[in-house]
Amino acid sequence: MSIPEVTLRTYTTEDEPSWLRCRALAFLGTQYYDDVRPSRQDLVEPAIALVAVRAGEVLGILDVEIEGELATIDTVAVHPDHHGRGIATALLARALGHLEAHQVTAIDAWTREDVASNRWYATQGFTAEQHYLHVHKEHDDDSAGFTSPAGLSAPVRAFAHANLDQEAELRRRYRRVYVCRRYVRRLA
Repeated sequence: MSIPEVTLRTYTTEDEPSWLRCRALAFLGTQYYDDVRPSRQDLVEPAIALVAVRAGEVLGILDVEIEGELATIDTVAVHPDHHGRGIATALLARALGHLEAHQVTAIDAWTREDVASNRWYATQGFTAEQHYLHVHKEHDDDSAGFTSPAGLSAPVRAFAHANLDQEAELRRRYRRVYVCRRYVRRLA
């Protein structure tokens, strides 16, 4: 890693404020900009929660949940001031070492169309194996077809999944439509 004095270690609860800042700032420049959380969600055990820290500040995050032989990346994020310095790659390498002890045979992750994210997964040995659409209805998008229980307006905002064969139609109707990809890396 090319950043001096960066420590890779297990996340602790004392990291939460800095973890939240890192995640929010990292996601702000991506299509996940609205996935901001006021607190860190607990991972389902067994899990791996790693941070890259310098002078008490979280610069990178990697949270992985394990279910049987499959591990899933819940969050991978690097503070935007430290992109391109190998932090995410170093965190992944550390996590992969831990996964061997859990007899995991594959690790996967889901991401949208962000070029840098997709490039990173490809360079880390992941292959895109599944695709579907993330569709966001915003306040000024067409509400036709949306219903709510009696007494409530049509949804002001909504998030839904759709099949790829609907992509052209949905992109005409909504501004925020993203192809979501499942990346998988098989482990030896």
